[in-house]
Amino acid sequence: MPGWRDGARRAWNRIRPRSIRARVTVGALLVLFLITAMGMFATNALIREAILTQARERVAEEARVVSEHVSLERYPGPVPEGDYIVRTQVVDRDSGEVLAASDLLEGRPQLTAERPAEGDHRLDTIVCGTDDAVVDDACLLVVGYSLDDTAYGDVMVLAASRLPAVTGIRTPEALLVVMSLNLLTATGLVLWYGVGRALRPVEEISAELDTISAQDLHRRLPVPRSQDEISHLARTANATLERLEEAATRQRRFVSDASHELRNPIAALRTKLEVEVSDPDPDPRTRELLLTSLLSDVERLENIVNDLLELARLDTGTAMELQKVDLAALVEEEFVDRHRAPVLTVHSSGPVHAEANRLRMVRVLTNLVANARRHADSRIDVIVRREEGYAVVEVHDDGAGIPPGERERIFERFARLRESRERDPGSGLGLPISREIVRAHGGSLVAGHSDLLGGAAFTLRVPERPVPSEEAGEPGAA
Repeated sequence: MPGWRDGARRAWNRIRPRSIRARVTVGALLVLFLITAMGMFATNALIREAILTQARERVAEEARVVSEHVSLERYPGPVPEGDYIVRTQVVDRDSGEVLAASDLLEGRPQLTAERPAEGDHRLDTIVCGTDDAVVDDACLLVVGYSLDDTAYGDVMVLAASRLPAVTGIRTPEALLVVMSLNLLTATGLVLWYGVGRALRPVEEISAELDTISAQDLHRRLPVPRSQDEISHLARTANATLERLEEAATRQRRFVSDASHELRNPIAALRTKLEVEVSDPDPDPRTRELLLTSLLSDVERLENIVNDLLELARLDTGTAMELQKVDLAALVEEEFVDRHRAPVLTVHSSGPVHAEANRLRMVRVLTNLVANARRHADSRIDVIVRREEGYAVVEVHDDGAGIPPGERERIFERFARLRESRERDPGSGLGLPISREIVRAHGGSLVAGHSDLLGGAAFTLRVPERPVPSEEAGEPGAA
């Protein structure tokens, strides 16, 4: 049995339609065939029944006419023929003897020996075969009435007619079959053409996608003018290509910048080591200075690598462990140092809580405060407040500020302003990492001008409640 099933499955896999066009056409034709077949049989049955009912009523009318006559008197000769019925008999109900008949049935036995059911006076039947009463082996539609106390006694008046031609031959079936075949053929052609026309844009999209490689991400798919699912698919694919192009561009730029940032400290290390190996200085002080310089370069390399790893983790969207964090208390605990210049002052009316990852939020605030300390002249103000479902932290300094055209560029990876390069040889990844962390929390981080102190102002917004994962990463309102 399993072998038979496997064979049947393989046979079906060989003959089943492969393309969507063929499957839709064949499936629709099968459904239409079933509906047409059921309709054909029902129509044929209704037509036959209607014709048979009409013929039966004509025969019954002739039988009633003869019944009315024999109820009054006998026929002097053969029973007269009607307009449509030429076969009539008056038969003794008990013996079956033919008492009177029309010319066509003169001398022939009774048409049928059947009698009406008990309590009924009418007989409806069809007689076929080689009986002497049936002429030319035809089938006759017979209607009879059982009468009492007629001029002939208790009799059966029988009237008969040939079955209508439509009930004896296959004309309705043939006509319906021809009509159904024509309908199926026309429907199949229309479906084949229509589905092919509807799927033509899919073939164009598929052909275009086959030619797009990693070097051709700037290309886009043709969008059909029809506002249907295929045009929506093309627009979605184009949006995906656009995101892929942006991601590839960012990746290339990131790799270029990372290689450049890593090349400098590695080259400095190599140079210093080569100089020391080729011409070692016996002075211990010189060696100590060299080791200190090498350690500084190694620390810079370590910081760059750690920042790159953090960006990689953020790019993968790794889930974070969230907890209720009081941002006002966090700033007070981590960053307020009364003996360190510039002076940092925290302004808060009370606890400001947010659902966040504490370690990553400390890193964000560390980056912002460290950036403010590098550029401030004498003062840093941190404002912590609550605003429309968000915990807001503003970091103000009284430094030179950030030019309007650079306020977004500073969040690009490895981007540093000239002043930043002079003040701190960092990697330029602190602010980009901070923004990515905040976006992962469903918040936003923007830079602007401080109306409070006249320098730079960074505004951090984090939702008080965690946001759904599909919304996290979208920048919140500034």
